[in-house]
Amino acid sequence: MLTLQEVRQYISGLQIAEDSHVYIGKLDNKKQKSIGVYNRKMDGPAHIALGGLSCTSYDTRPISLLVHWNKNVSESEEAAYRLYEKIREESSLVIGNTEVNFIALQVPQPVDVGTDENGVYEYVIWLDFIYQRK
Repeated sequence: MLTLQEVRQYISGLQIAEDSHVYIGKLDNKKQKSIGVYNRKMDGPAHIALGGLSCTSYDTRPISLLVHWNKNVSESEEAAYRLYEKIREESSLVIGNTEVNFIALQVPQPVDVGTDENGVYEYVIWLDFIYQRK
């Protein structure tokens, strides 16, 4: 299983934002230059191979990343694209104790979602981690 905390640690390790500015769950007073790591809903049935769960070799962890940067649109966009490119360059890796075979980006580029109530620019990146079941 690939946990949200393990994904948070992976994103922090990409060194786009300081470790203390990469978070999971809700953070009421978001600091500027932060990245939020969230679960993302998926539709459809569970992925189970023919032959049952014991024959199913991989699973998918859908994630949404919120890049909450600053009040400068250019700097905010640059941070979102740096994160996107670092993720896109990955081929296979180990997160925690889980072998990740592939990261499927679900958007062609970071999605501009405007500003929050304080005028801080935000971008969203949707991705799926395809990982080995144990």
